[in-house]
Amino acid sequence: MTHVTAFALAAAVVIVTPGPDTALTIRNALRGGSRRGVLTSAGIASGQMIWALTASAGLATVLSASQPAFRALRIGGAAYLAHLGLQSLRRAASRTDSDRERAVRAGGDAASAYRQGLLSNLGNPKMAVFFLSLLPQFAGNAHGSGLAMAPLGLVFAAMTFAWLSGYAAVVARVGNAMRRRHRRLLDAAAGAALVALGIRLATE
Repeated sequence: MTHVTAFALAAAVVIVTPGPDTALTIRNALRGGSRRGVLTSAGIASGQMIWALTASAGLATVLSASQPAFRALRIGGAAYLAHLGLQSLRRAASRTDSDRERAVRAGGDAASAYRQGLLSNLGNPKMAVFFLSLLPQFAGNAHGSGLAMAPLGLVFAAMTFAWLSGYAAVVARVGNAMRRRHRRLLDAAAGAALVALGIRLATE
């Protein structure tokens, strides 16, 4: 088995495991349809590419070794996840959400979906630790050099984008087929998951 094949299999297991990226994609796909979910996925994948390049350049090692910087990024990322989750909970509890208001908000939210995906991923310093521990194992004879690690990180980001985009399409279709009350319940569940994941990130 080649290094790339072994890496792809390991990456697939990590990618399909639900976490903050999945919860945020579900939240945004329910709120603005598959387009917003795909844009969120693109932002998440972009964040992963930045982490991969950072790890390849050795900057992620500096971050993981600096406790104050690592803690500040972790707290900031956790607060952002909790903020997005609370937004969903407030929206799910609202009873004044007309079809017109939803359409206007979905259009505006589509512009912020990419940014939300990017910031939520960059605000998770565990991504730095993850890439530092995973990529060198599959870098082949380059002994974890940046030239070998960067392409693997890009493969990981591309796989993540493909998976989450497909996830967003399915969630959006299911959401469209549901009554408004049921969509609110799903939105509340996604919001609660984001708040819980933010708390876990802050306390780990």
